[in-house]
Amino acid sequence: MGTDAEGSGEARAAAARPDPRRLRVLHLVGSPTTAFFADLSRLYARDCLETVRDDERYETHVAHVDPDGLWRFPTDQGDPLSAGALQAAERMPVAAAIAHIASLRVDLMVPQMFCVAGMTSYRALFDVLGIPYVGNRPDVMALTADKAQARAVVAAAGVDVPRGELVRAGGRTTLDLPVVVKPVDADNSAGVALVREPSELDPALVAALEHADAALVETYVPLGREVRCGVLQRDGELVCLPLEEYRVTGVRTAEDKVVRHADGDLRLVAKGDEHAWILPTDDPITAAVHELARRAFVALGCRHYGLFDVRVAPDGRPWFLEASLYCSFARQSVLCAMAQAAGTGPAELFRSTIQEELHGR
Repeated sequence: MGTDAEGSGEARAAAARPDPRRLRVLHLVGSPTTAFFADLSRLYARDCLETVRDDERYETHVAHVDPDGLWRFPTDQGDPLSAGALQAAERMPVAAAIAHIASLRVDLMVPQMFCVAGMTSYRALFDVLGIPYVGNRPDVMALTADKAQARAVVAAAGVDVPRGELVRAGGRTTLDLPVVVKPVDADNSAGVALVREPSELDPALVAALEHADAALVETYVPLGREVRCGVLQRDGELVCLPLEEYRVTGVRTAEDKVVRHADGDLRLVAKGDEHAWILPTDDPITAAVHELARRAFVALGCRHYGLFDVRVAPDGRPWFLEASLYCSFARQSVLCAMAQAAGTGPAELFRSTIQEELHGR
């Protein structure tokens, strides 16, 4: 008969072994770059965690990266991303964090980071660790983060893109006005401006260059409609989802997407029916936009899912604007709203995307 110490040690070892009936899933949250991106990541990730919290198929773990690069692994099962749960979690340097991740023996990682480093370097870390993850590869995320490179790739595949030029500090554009000026690699429409008058051009370039080393200047496509198209990869097939249309008067700016309220929390703007809505599948623009999205998905080397911003001119011709190749699986995220309209709820979208990765390996 073993001693009490031996028995307790066996119990601890048994508790540490993975439950074969449950998939160990690590959600990678936060940002090593700015508090804004860390807050945005938590906003979406908390919604996702709420969606899957009671699903017995998953054992959920959370890794949070602070803006200073240190890691936390909150263990509160109720709300691991609350301020209290994060504050209570030990802060670890990257070497200790990697050792902790290894000890968790997770089966899969779900990326919930929206900054460029989070979408590239931190995903690549899990390639090194040999841990599979859902979503697009780091090289594809890096490609699409650079709007000039992404538009060049999809244009080479026969997708219509507006005429564009890359302008650096002190440079000028040769395009006729009106034009849209945007930072070449910023997100959430930061620094985006529609320029109709010559006097507006220099201030717009200065504002864009506050967010990036170069500005992308594009010919303004006259406003017909602006939509987003989601694409899912399932069993080798590309499934296009119902389109989401946005209420736009000129171009979408940062104020149309996310705002920080007086209480300090980030809130999503473009989620109510007055800002955005799902189109019926028989809308006349759907087929052309779906074809554009499929071409862009393949050209960019996407996998699992993709989301594409499309400007539809008054004559019905769709123009590629940019790719947004991430999904938080939050109920309020765009891909989830589109999938829901097609009859697939967030929990099922989460499950099917995981299966697409694990069965495709």
